[in-house]
Amino acid sequence: MRQDIQEVLFSEEVLNQRITELGAQLTEEYKGKSLVVIGILKGSNIFTSDLVRKIDVSLRMEFMAVSSYGNATESTGVVKILKDLDREIKGEHVLIVEDIVDSGLTLKYLKEILETRKPASIKICTLLDKPARRKENITPDYLGFEVPDEFIVGYGIDYAERYRNLPYIGILKREVYEK
Repeated sequence: MRQDIQEVLFSEEVLNQRITELGAQLTEEYKGKSLVVIGILKGSNIFTSDLVRKIDVSLRMEFMAVSSYGNATESTGVVKILKDLDREIKGEHVLIVEDIVDSGLTLKYLKEILETRKPASIKICTLLDKPARRKENITPDYLGFEVPDEFIVGYGIDYAERYRNLPYIGILKREVYEK
């Protein structure tokens, strides 16, 4: 798999350091509050798991599966909820944890749906932000790293369900996805 990576953007060590910093920031932000962390499957599962272990407040984890890509390299713009929450979030402080914000279409749709469920607050934490591709005006409240307009894989982020298990984040070689 390494031969398919054009460049490593963030090593395992760099990821761990930034996630530790985000965890400290979130601990401070939600001190004395109960938090519901909603990881967006499948891409954010590794980030979500590492992040919650760095947050020192009472929290509950939920997961949603939302799709707008399928096996494509660009969002179709059609968002589908494949797995919804198991419990209500009314009156709760909610943190949506996403792997990467690209067009913003999925996240905007998801946030609008969750707002109808009347949480106390909703904030967004993303590991990666690709503002060059933004189609919707949505800005993460907590950000790991900004990335260039390249096809990113690793640390939970995939191309056609592959590369999620890479311990770092890298740019996928163009010839891999332009076959």
